[in-house]
Amino acid sequence: MPNRIARSLISGRTGTVGLVVMDSLAHRFVLPIVLGAEEALSEIDLSMIISDARGDEARLRQIVDRFQERKVDGVLVVGDNNALTPSVDRLDQPVTYVYGETGENDVAHVPDDLSGARAVTEHLLELGRRRLALITGPRTGRAVVERGKGVRTALRRSGVELAQAVHTEWSQRAARAAAEELLHQVPDVDAIICGSDQLAAGVTEAVLASGRRVPDDVAITGYDNWSVFALESEPPLTTVDMNLQTLGAAAVRDLFGLIDGKPVGGGVRLHPCTLVVRGSTTSD
Repeated sequence: MPNRIARSLISGRTGTVGLVVMDSLAHRFVLPIVLGAEEALSEIDLSMIISDARGDEARLRQIVDRFQERKVDGVLVVGDNNALTPSVDRLDQPVTYVYGETGENDVAHVPDDLSGARAVTEHLLELGRRRLALITGPRTGRAVVERGKGVRTALRRSGVELAQAVHTEWSQRAARAAAEELLHQVPDVDAIICGSDQLAAGVTEAVLASGRRVPDDVAITGYDNWSVFALESEPPLTTVDMNLQTLGAAAVRDLFGLIDGKPVGGGVRLHPCTLVVRGSTTSD
């Protein structure tokens, strides 16, 4: 069997894919995506060049220009699930996007956050919780909006009203302050749905400090399945796993198809999330 260099000479390809991270502040989400992409690339013996745009659109353009000069076979852009990703529309090579939409008809693989949030809300309702509140991030983010829709969809189907929705910064300290105010305003709240595990960790601190028990008095859920918070909280967090490695691998496989000239089609591909039940919602 010919080696990679020989195959490249025959096909006119370099056997290389360029991966650019739009926002390195989202590094927690980037690593599993990269691992999934790398695994998919290894299936057909391709290599990967990784660059970081550091949240700068001009730097993103410079990076993809360099990729083009190096004649990579395709480009994978890792975006931000809470913001639109700039569309790289002047490349000769195929491009796919992951963990961020462009607002165009580009191939983009993102978590199905609406269904993920609906699943966690339905879980709380099945446990008999009826005074549910939501503490989440800034209201303009894509993931925030989709998760909020999921929560409200599940509540509406059950005829339950959301006790209160609070938007705050993505920080543990901000979440604790928001939860303290929520507990004062809605003292009979029996479940708090959080937009991330980091927020849920701060909310847990506030609930326990108030003398309430988790989950007996107040059930708490997170989102992301970030082990630093989900497993280190006491009790461990019920949360939603976005299956980011699967996301990265799927985006690369679509990129394979584009490179090979297959009719992949355009638009957003929603990927199912997984509910992970732990002690913050049930002591069984």
